[in-house]
Amino acid sequence: MADKREYRMEELAAQAGITVRTLRFYRERKLIHPPRREGRIAWYDDSHLARLRTISALLERGHTLNGIAELAEALDHGRDVADLLGVDTPTEEEPVHLTPEELADRFGDQVTPDNLAAALDLGYLGTDGDEIVHISRRLLDVSAALVHEGIPLAEVLAAGQRVREHVDALAELFADLVLRHAPEEDLHRLRPLARSVVEAELSLSLDRRLRKRSDTP
Repeated sequence: MADKREYRMEELAAQAGITVRTLRFYRERKLIHPPRREGRIAWYDDSHLARLRTISALLERGHTLNGIAELAEALDHGRDVADLLGVDTPTEEEPVHLTPEELADRFGDQVTPDNLAAALDLGYLGTDGDEIVHISRRLLDVSAALVHEGIPLAEVLAAGQRVREHVDALAELFADLVLRHAPEEDLHRLRPLARSVVEAELSLSLDRRLRKRSDTP
């Protein structure tokens, strides 16, 4: 395994395409983590370089330094991906690793500190070093599609919270049903049946809602 590369301040600034003065400014604003000190020498590593490149990318996308600082603080206090996904919990969902600028590409100016904090609290997002991890590719794609249709991300996240409450109740109902009549290990094997029931009932409910709206004068 290769040793982690480290940089002096001048080397880091050159790699990031910024001036030493800008680097010092970012450090004073606490936009990057403190360097490792060895006597009077400050050593930076690839995580600092990744954060600096992220700052530059977000600035190019129209984010302000104040906004970037708030985003960075939210991420730094977010749950680790291991806590988010659970080490031994099997899942059918595919987590997605994203850089902050990739998240901004998907959601544009909707990536605000409030929305980021809401997504972290909801458990949609976790952190893995300087990367963001979304718990589910399907939820990520659907959320981005809804935002692109003009629905504010804050409302998408609020709806996600309400859906979470309902599906938690449905999951408990199905788990109780299975555990009353089958061994506990069958719960994972039979989960596609529960998903099919929920998808079918949601489809039928949407049909009823659409018919009701079309019949309304």
